[in-house]
Amino acid sequence: MNQDTKNKYFFGLGTIGRDMFYAFEANAMIYFLSNILELPLTTYAMVTMVLTVLRIFDAFNDPITGLIIDNVKSPWGKYKPPMLVGAVLAVAFYLIMFADFGLTGFKFVLVFGAAYIFWDITYGINDIAYWSMMPSLTLDQKKRENIGAFARICANIGMYIVMVGYPSFTAALGGGKTGYFALAVIVSVLMLGFQMFTIFGVKETSVSFKEEEKTTIRDMFRALFANDQLMWVTLSMALFTVGYVTTTNFALYYMQYIFGDADKYAILAAACGVAQLAALVIFPFISKLFTRKRFYFIATILVVIGYVMFFFSDASLIMIAVAAIVIFVGEAFIQLLMLMFISDTIEYGQWKLGKRNDSITLSIQPLINKIGGALATGIVSITLVLSGIKSGDVAATAIDDTGKIIFKNSMLIVPLILIVIGYFIYSMKYSLDEKRFAEIVQDLKDRGDIKE
Repeated sequence: MNQDTKNKYFFGLGTIGRDMFYAFEANAMIYFLSNILELPLTTYAMVTMVLTVLRIFDAFNDPITGLIIDNVKSPWGKYKPPMLVGAVLAVAFYLIMFADFGLTGFKFVLVFGAAYIFWDITYGINDIAYWSMMPSLTLDQKKRENIGAFARICANIGMYIVMVGYPSFTAALGGGKTGYFALAVIVSVLMLGFQMFTIFGVKETSVSFKEEEKTTIRDMFRALFANDQLMWVTLSMALFTVGYVTTTNFALYYMQYIFGDADKYAILAAACGVAQLAALVIFPFISKLFTRKRFYFIATILVVIGYVMFFFSDASLIMIAVAAIVIFVGEAFIQLLMLMFISDTIEYGQWKLGKRNDSITLSIQPLINKIGGALATGIVSITLVLSGIKSGDVAATAIDDTGKIIFKNSMLIVPLILIVIGYFIYSMKYSLDEKRFAEIVQDLKDRGDIKE
């Protein structure tokens, strides 16, 4: 097995545990606070406000993290030391979030909020270092797609094991607070274990770049805001992410309050997981048939069809599953395309600005994910109150028809509008097609900025 192949597999395997770790927080945290801890309404409102505000605030730390990583020089490379440090610290703060210290009221909000913000920062360090490594492994777009597709497959395996199984896993581990903390410990161990594949198995040997001066704060702002292609894809990806995360965060509530059987959530989550994995497996083959712009259009059409089907599928589990499959095939394609679009803006920025800032550029991805997650948390939390699900100290057992309409509009209509707007922004403003990217890379080679 040559080193390029080893890099593909060891890079991808590194994110199975990472995404199990992240998925448990992203998918279970709100339910943990509202239905497991059963926080009083006032405390719940304060905590969800903290989650929303702190995540938006922390998102703007990510470019600073990218700046620091871009300036790392060590015998182990630029990416691996922050990857390891970020993982270890993130685990420590993560376990505090799920621990039961017997705190109530403001004390609970203070401790939980502090643990959350430090977890978000340290996980961001790991995340930026991890994804920044990928573009440095190859400049070939198809090879990047293969590496990225395999990494996304691994990420989705980890994510959907947790999404599908966390209600059953937590119940088997003792249920309630005990079950949730036990599962937090397990995914934390897996997070650290799978990261070792990347840290010890990947070698940055494929591409070498011109030695550059230390990146400054001024360089950071220039790398972000003077890179017009990065800014347009950032806006498009942000709209997609808010829509995507909002829909997924509603899933368990949907099965409980709209379909009427929370136990069937695992079927819905499994359908989504199979759909995304299948989409990522076939992505490299389909990408050979279409340009990326055409591929994005096809994926968006699938998402539109799926959302419309889902809106009218309340009473049929089969129809719900089919609609979810259509949505998540399209969204899996878009997620991977977005990663490729952002990766390609690294060479564009190097070509246009004369400096390669891969970690600063890739810091946009967790920044978008955090802001998207924060806004999605806000949308979900407000909807739970407006629909009547969270109207007192204990979650409701059912909601009326008005509440169901409010819920479905928040889960399906608002996200669909955001995703479609994101596509139109991309189609009108993003110009780094395959031909132009190849010309930019050749020009960088001619200038001596890149050597292979």
